[in-house]
Amino acid sequence: MKTVYNILFLLFTTPLVIAQSNLGVDSPLSIGKNYRIYPSNVTQTEVLIVKSPVDQNILFSTCNTISFIPFFISEGVYVTADSGVQWKGSDTCKGDPIGFHGGDPGIAIDKNGTFILTRLGRSPFVGLYSHYSLDNGQTWSSQQVISTDDLERAALTTDAIPASSYLGRTYAAWTKLAQPFPLMFASSDNGARTWSTPRQINNPVNRCAGGDVTIGPNGEVYACWAGVAESSPFIEIFIGFASTVNGGGVWNVTENAFPVNGITGVLPEKNNIRVNGLPVITVDTTNGPRRGWIYIVTGQKNLAPAGSDPDIILYRSTDAGVTWSAGIRVNQDALNNGKTQYFPNIHIDKFGAIDVIFYDDRTTTNDSTGVFLARSFDGGDSWKEYEISDHHFKPAPIGGLGQGYQGDVIDLTSAGTKIWPVWMDNSSGLYQVWTSPIEFTSVNAVNENGVSSSSPGLKQNYPNPFTNSTKIGYRVAVPGLVSLMVFDVLGNKVCELVNERQSAGSYEVEFNSSDYSCKNTSGGSIFFCRLILNDRVETRRMVYLE
Repeated sequence: MKTVYNILFLLFTTPLVIAQSNLGVDSPLSIGKNYRIYPSNVTQTEVLIVKSPVDQNILFSTCNTISFIPFFISEGVYVTADSGVQWKGSDTCKGDPIGFHGGDPGIAIDKNGTFILTRLGRSPFVGLYSHYSLDNGQTWSSQQVISTDDLERAALTTDAIPASSYLGRTYAAWTKLAQPFPLMFASSDNGARTWSTPRQINNPVNRCAGGDVTIGPNGEVYACWAGVAESSPFIEIFIGFASTVNGGGVWNVTENAFPVNGITGVLPEKNNIRVNGLPVITVDTTNGPRRGWIYIVTGQKNLAPAGSDPDIILYRSTDAGVTWSAGIRVNQDALNNGKTQYFPNIHIDKFGAIDVIFYDDRTTTNDSTGVFLARSFDGGDSWKEYEISDHHFKPAPIGGLGQGYQGDVIDLTSAGTKIWPVWMDNSSGLYQVWTSPIEFTSVNAVNENGVSSSSPGLKQNYPNPFTNSTKIGYRVAVPGLVSLMVFDVLGNKVCELVNERQSAGSYEVEFNSSDYSCKNTSGGSIFFCRLILNDRVETRRMVYLE
C-alpha cells in the first residue's frame, strides 16, 4: 500500500515541463503539477499554510473539515517535514474535546517549533480555544480557553524576529460579535499553554468585520480590519489599522485608514457563492530596500482603481501605517472586462517580492475559475502574473452551511526558493485542499489574454510621481509591432504614444501631461502605461501630481 501511495505521489508532484514552441518563451516552464495535499472524502475548505522558523522544510496547513452524516466539523492538520515530498496528517485536530470543535482555525509555528492552532468551539464551549503540538502535529494538547465571547475566526501570528524584545510571543486577534463589534486580541508567551486576558484594540463607530495581524521587522505588531456599513448587506466601506511597539501594551489606532468598497454579497454567475473583500495584512521583514513597508490587500469593485467587476486592490504604507498609498490594482487584465478576481491573500518572500494569490476567471468561463499568482519586485508599482492552476473548477455553495457558503480563505507562504500556494477546489467532487509548488525562477508570466510573455520590457517611468512630463523606457527583445498607450484609472485611453513596427533595441518616449489635458481626465491622478509587443502585454502604474 505504501509503494502504491509513493507512486501516486510522484505522479502528482513531478514537475510539468512544457515545450517552448507552444509558449513562445526563451526557457522551459517547470512548475509543480497541481495536487491535493491530503485527499479524502471529507469537505476541506478555508485553507491556511505556514512554515516553521526553525526548519523551513516543515510546512503546516489547515482548513475547515466538514462531514454531514453524521454531522462533524473540525480542523485539518496537514504537515510536510521534507519540503513537500510527502504530506501526512489528519482531517481532525485530535486535541480534546474532539466532539466540540467548531472549525475556523488559525495556525502558527513559534520560535521553538511548537505548532499552535486556534479554533472556535461548539456549545457548550462557545468561544475561542487553542491547542499546541510538540511533535509536528502528530499529537495535540487539550483545549485552552482564550475567550468565551461569540466571535469571528481569529487571525494568528507569532514573533520569530531574533532581535525582537517579544521573540516567541504569539498573538491572536478577532472581531467580537457584540456591541460595538471591536477588534480584540490576546497573547501567549509560552507556546499557547496559557493566554493573556483578552483586551479590546479599538472602540469603533462602525462595526468591525474580519481582522488580521502580522509582525514587523523589529517585533512591532500590526493589525487591520474592515469597517462595514450599518445596513444589509454590510459592505466593507473602510479599513481600520492599529499598531503596537510594546507587545500589545498600548495600541495606536486609526479607525478609518482609507476607504474601500468590498465585494460583500454573492456572485450570481458562480452559483451565488458568498464572497467578501476582507483585508489581509503583511509586512516586509527582509533586509531589502522596502524593509518595514506594510501592505494590505482587499477584494473590491466600483471604487477606483477597481472596476465594475471584482478586482484585487493593494495599499501600502512606508511609514509604519501613518499614511497609506492610493489603491493599486493588482490584477492586470483590462478594466471592466466582466472578469472576476476574488479572495486574495498576500505574502512577502525572502527576496522582498510581494506575492498575491487569488481566484481569477480571465482564462475560463464566468461560471468557473482558476488560481493566479501576482508578483511585484518594486513594492507594487508593477506586476507579473502567473496562472498557477493547471485546471479550472466551478465554484458552488456547500449545502447545509448557510446561504452561498463555500469558504473564503486561501493562502500562500514561501520556503527556500519555493512558493507554496494552497486553495480549495471542488473539481474532485467536493472541496479539497490543492497546491502547486512553484520555484521562483521557473514560472512564466501571462498577460490579460492568458498568453505567456517574456521577461519585462517596460520600465518604470521617471520621474514618478511626475508633474509636467515623464519619460517611459522600454526594450524590444524581438522585432515586431509595438503599441505603447496610457490609460486613466477608469480604463479610458488617454493617448497612444507608439504604434509601429520596431527593431530589437531599447527605446524611450516622453509623455507630456499638457498635451493630453490630464487635469480634466476622469479617474484623477493615477495612470497606467501599457506596452503591447507581438500580443504580449505589460503595464506600469504612473502617478501624476497636479
